[in-house]
Amino acid sequence: MGRTREKIVSGAEVKETVVTQKKKMNLPVGRIYITSSHNNIKICLTDDNGNVIAWSSAGHAGFKHTKKGTPYAGAKAMEVLLDKISNVNIGELKVFVKGIGPGRDPALRVLFSKNYNITYIADITPIPFGGPTPPKPRRV
Repeated sequence: MGRTREKIVSGAEVKETVVTQKKKMNLPVGRIYITSSHNNIKICLTDDNGNVIAWSSAGHAGFKHTKKGTPYAGAKAMEVLLDKISNVNIGELKVFVKGIGPGRDPALRVLFSKNYNITYIADITPIPFGGPTPPKPRRV
């Protein structure tokens, strides 16, 4: 990730690369939202106010069609997100998991394997109270 500058020295071209480094970002409290469905997994890192800093998904990690719903795709999506946020200095993490897909546990395992200060884990899967009314009994 560098720009190239060309110099002409006595008729010969010399290419010299200038490497630009990204600034390290400080984030005292970060939130990771893992949304796992049967077809895909989406992972998002936000600050404490909810502003998105980085995101990833199984499709973004290179999986297509039914492979997006696999546990391996969930682990790879988390690895892609952690590579993106390598220049972010995070103080503590809060993790929110939503959905019942197969990719949520491997994504959490990859997150636990890294050295982040995880202070809070919550399952925010919506659960219906009451739900729809059951069908009427059949009259024969």
